[in-house]
Amino acid sequence: MSNTLHSRRQLLQLAGGGVGSLAFHSMLANAARMDPMAPKPPHFPGKAKAVISIFCYGGVSHVDTFDPKPELLRRQGEALTGKGEVVVSQGTPGGLMPSSWEFRKHGQCGMDVSTLFPHVAKHVDEIAFIRSMYTLSNDHAPALFQMNTGTVLQGHPSMGGWITYGLGSESENLPGFIVFTDHRGGPIGGAPNWGNGYMPAAFQGTQFRSTGDPIVDLKPPQDVSRERQRRWLDYLGKMNHRHLEKNPLDSELSARIASYELAYRMQVHATEAIDLNRESEATRKLYGVDQQHTQYFGRQALMAARLVERGVRFVQIYSGGGNFQESWDAHWDLKWNHETHCAETDQPLAALLQDLKGRGLLDSTLIIWHGEFGRMPISQRLDGRDHNPYGFTVWMAGGGIKGGSIIGSTDEFGFRAVENRKSVNDLHATVLHLCGLNHEKLTYPHLGRQMRLTDVSGNVMREIVS
Repeated sequence: MSNTLHSRRQLLQLAGGGVGSLAFHSMLANAARMDPMAPKPPHFPGKAKAVISIFCYGGVSHVDTFDPKPELLRRQGEALTGKGEVVVSQGTPGGLMPSSWEFRKHGQCGMDVSTLFPHVAKHVDEIAFIRSMYTLSNDHAPALFQMNTGTVLQGHPSMGGWITYGLGSESENLPGFIVFTDHRGGPIGGAPNWGNGYMPAAFQGTQFRSTGDPIVDLKPPQDVSRERQRRWLDYLGKMNHRHLEKNPLDSELSARIASYELAYRMQVHATEAIDLNRESEATRKLYGVDQQHTQYFGRQALMAARLVERGVRFVQIYSGGGNFQESWDAHWDLKWNHETHCAETDQPLAALLQDLKGRGLLDSTLIIWHGEFGRMPISQRLDGRDHNPYGFTVWMAGGGIKGGSIIGSTDEFGFRAVENRKSVNDLHATVLHLCGLNHEKLTYPHLGRQMRLTDVSGNVMREIVS
């Protein structure tokens, strides 16, 4: 063995390919830090490239929509007994209350759907219904947090954040995760429902407006030309990159640099993405944009289709806002409440399924329809229903879903999930799986442990995976 000593330059020259390889991987790592939303490979090939979450805030009554219970009519007014303790959030439990709507069978699969959803009913052969969902809380805020982030506690990354963390975004000109709220207000808990939690800020949802400028103050002042703004950003970028070279682990600075550049590109592309005048009159009519009661949600659903078409990874739309009757939270006058909100969303939801299929995007776009919990089979204030976390329905379509299928069931009254019970963690594990992500391997280091969207549980619902 030679005892010859080499200078650092000679050593680098002799090492050649090895050091070059290290440098290449370092460049890739730096590039990923510079753009946290750069596309990343999945753990395995996933059928869903994008996700649209339809969040019916307040809690939809499953026994009045997708889970028929004839026993409620036969035993109307009787006390709910033999099912364990009945815990309600308000008042005292009433008697068993049948649905005010008729259920009919639809599609080749013969799925039961109530007359509240006549348009969605035409697409049941593309939908998988999970009739045995349950959650941990009967209070809105913790139930919202669990459905969105996997835990009842505030401060954790949302599902949209986890998916964009795992996959990045296919769009260079739009945020990877976009949120639309209801015109009547946001959900209880507010922005943490689509927040980044302990992850970098790049993975939080960006709220879009469905009319006018998509984001407040997106455009520069009138006296600042686009060329002047570009020069200013170039200079700022030069200074930031110089600082980043000295502090390569500063992920917050990397995210800020990327956000400045994204905001500049969004000034042109975000406005174009939500400009529904670029769609045909027939498409706008399909979504109900021309009707007063479907206009608002219809606009948002059509925008969601346009956004995933442009590479946005995760879009969430909230139906219902504020409190009580302005949301799906029907503590009284269930008939008015559900007829109002179903009429607002039924046609646009069916249009979204049909339109995505026509654009060739349904097979690669996963649609999730859900609330934070269901509603009780017993009455409250004579004509309303209280919260029910023990059993409710969620449905999914597109993106690798086996349509025309049902998982599990609630008991004869619709009170508790009893057959093939599915937790929120199971739902999240399935969504990640359809996106090509292993929920046990998708982790983020925080406070000395590897955190997961599904925490320490969750199983993929393979019964509905095609």
